[in-house]
Amino acid sequence: MSAHSDLQALRDRLKPSARMPVVFLGHGSPMNALEDTAYSRAWTALGKSLPEPAAILVVSAHWMTKGTTLVDVSALPRTIHDFYGFPDALYAMDYPAPGAPELAREVTSLLSSHHSAEDDTWGLDHGAWTVLRFLYPDAKVPVFQISIDMGRGLAHQLEVGRTLSELRDRGVLILGSGNVVHNLRAMRMGGQPLDFAVEFDKLFADRLEARDLDRLADRAGLGTLLQMAHPTVDHYMPALTIAGASDARDRLTFMTDAIDLGSVSMRSFVFHA
Repeated sequence: MSAHSDLQALRDRLKPSARMPVVFLGHGSPMNALEDTAYSRAWTALGKSLPEPAAILVVSAHWMTKGTTLVDVSALPRTIHDFYGFPDALYAMDYPAPGAPELAREVTSLLSSHHSAEDDTWGLDHGAWTVLRFLYPDAKVPVFQISIDMGRGLAHQLEVGRTLSELRDRGVLILGSGNVVHNLRAMRMGGQPLDFAVEFDKLFADRLEARDLDRLADRAGLGTLLQMAHPTVDHYMPALTIAGASDARDRLTFMTDAIDLGSVSMRSFVFHA
């Protein structure tokens, strides 16, 4: 199938909708799924303000691949507890939302130029379900994840977002989950925000607001500041995907912009049509 026919298949199968927002959430610690925090309360409030989508596509920092973009086509995505040393109550949590196998397969075709492939072994990792349980607590909306190709660079994620943006007019909510700053090596319990974290968080927000997206994906231009904010860039990539799925017609809203534990930005943002 050509890219044009892939898009036409999506248009034929999914009903046209008002243009859906795209959302990036700084998910932080898995404990946000268990505790009453400013972040979980903000996610609950956001969920009440969002339209109910036909399906949710999640790009999470916790599904990384190299050389391919995988798309989860499972009918019943499993809840993955991909963390260690947390309370038993967290491991007991389940998010039993259905998958969207037909749509996921069409998205695999849509992303063919990004070396996509189907996968039925993943599910919903904690970057997905810990926030979805607040956004859509009934777990009735079909949901599936796509992976982040860590071998293709930052600008590639902008391109993935641009390709996925077509789904916004067919009732699909595109949700990114990561952190704008994520340096666990520098993390301090109760620590004040570190200078590099504040600086990178502000730089990101300013460039996003100015729609200077290419500079957000310029690893060389971001230099050592990016290295301090992201010793590995997995938590940064979903923010770029969501930025790429936006366009100049969108209105940008920031939320929960605190720096947690000294070096983890909890900044979240929504692009509204």
